[in-house]
Amino acid sequence: MPTALILSSFVAASRIGGAAQQYVLAAHKIDPVLAPTSLFGRTPARGGQGEVTRPDVFRRMLGDIEADALFGMIDLIITGHFSDAEQVEIAAGVIERVRTTKRSADWGPRPLVLVDPVLGDAPGGLYVRPEVANAVETLLVPLADWITPNLWELGFLTDRQITTADEARDAARSLGKPALVTSAPARPDEIGLLYVDKEEAVLFAHPAVENTPKGTGDLVTASFGAGLVEGMDPRDAAERTARAAAEIVRAARLWKSAELPIIAMADRLVNPTADVRIEVL
Repeated sequence: MPTALILSSFVAASRIGGAAQQYVLAAHKIDPVLAPTSLFGRTPARGGQGEVTRPDVFRRMLGDIEADALFGMIDLIITGHFSDAEQVEIAAGVIERVRTTKRSADWGPRPLVLVDPVLGDAPGGLYVRPEVANAVETLLVPLADWITPNLWELGFLTDRQITTADEARDAARSLGKPALVTSAPARPDEIGLLYVDKEEAVLFAHPAVENTPKGTGDLVTASFGAGLVEGMDPRDAAERTARAAAEIVRAARLWKSAELPIIAMADRLVNPTADVRIEVL
């Protein structure tokens, strides 16, 4: 069974962060291993009171995972929310160790690294400490095989004002990493997911839904990573991810759910049928 290492937050009662990504990956038959950077019962957006994982505890936790010989079995690493710059330094070191750990031929090629630079969003801007944002930008983004920022985070990383899909495409390419950009500019009544590599850029758009539950960016990163692990062409993996996100968001609205219904809709994550508008840039 493929294995993924998730370095992100854990929120017990909310489908956000690494906790949500566990369920997305499990739907794709990928075994998730979550090393939480913070622990909450409910989302901080609704007043949840949690605790940051101390760097020494985070380091020891990852050391235990390594001691169980899991580093040589990992096919995918996802990084997400960090609360402390030292956590980011530890994560960067772990990525390097996983990549250099001797692997059995049975466990496949070098693991993929997806960096979701969880830094902030519009209109509020930066919601992590500046030193955390700097560490993510300087230590993790260079290690990524793919990055999955939202539009605001892409602008932050590139120091650009981005208002169009073309500008988002150019900004993503300036980072020198293939990217999947959430909340990308589309038509006024749409929300976009922008796929960008060296050769092509494709916008996948679907109707915008008001009051969407938090966590769609986390879902997108995990869904796209699952597609890559499954051996899908990256563009096809992005399209499936866009359809899955549209389907889950639509279900949340129909059911008046405060959380993304990832468990109830697990089969639709793997085989989504939602329509998306596809525009080649």
